Amino acid sequence: MRVFSILYRKELRGFLLNPLGWIVIAFVVIMHGFSLSTAMKAFSDNPMANSLVYISFYSPVFWFYFLFSFPLLTMKLFADEQRSGTLETLLTAPVKTWQVVLSKYFAALTFYCVMWVPSYFQFKFYPWVTGIQAPWNSGAMVGTYLILFLMGTFFLAIGCLASSLTSNSIVAAIITLGLLVLHYFLGFVTTIWGENFAGSALFDYLSSQKHLHYFCKGLLDSRVVIYYLSMSILTIALTYHVLDFRRWRR
Repeated sequence: MRVFSILYRKELRGFLLNPLGWIVIAFVVIMHGFSLSTAMKAFSDNPMANSLVYISFYSPVFWFYFLFSFPLLTMKLFADEQRSGTLETLLTAPVKTWQVVLSKYFAALTFYCVMWVPSYFQFKFYPWVTGIQAPWNSGAMVGTYLILFLMGTFFLAIGCLASSLTSNSIVAAIITLGLLVLHYFLGFVTTIWGENFAGSALFDYLSSQKHLHYFCKGLLDSRVVIYYLSMSILTIALTYHVLDFRRWRR
């Protein structure tokens, strides 16, 4: 665990000292602020059945900045080290492949969690500034940040896998974004084709939009938790095997 801890701290320092990471955080904060202000205007114009948290996140604007953040966070994890040749040195050092993979993954996941901290305070500012009771309940807040974490675990794992497949960070970003957009549009299959076909239940189960819809309402589902965590583990395992194959081939 000592080697893993050293690698993890090194990777996390790389995120914290990289201007790109802070640009991503600033981009997310600005876009979330735009979503929140739009939702607040909607509240002031008309009575709303859903909470402010739900309206802020369950919108096309959210998916735009949300999906684009993952390629930016993960595209350099392995690709840059492959391009510069430092990955070969790292893989020939007395460290295990799983330590390399998990240190990069958990550093990215930690930075991803930090990325959402400002959005929490943006919600907290609402009752402080307006003096009005917050138009959401604790269940909606917990459910929203839980689903953001769960989706983040899987989507970051996809980014890690894409970055391990190429030495070009731009190509890794394109692969990541392509896979995430594909996963996103799987949720529209039942919308387009209806519910009256054999695989409709499967597509409903895979739909990130529906997961967000229910969790933002405070309706937690253990099946969704199992889905994202199991897919994260599977994807990280694939990343491990890609790097391990490259290690022993040399």
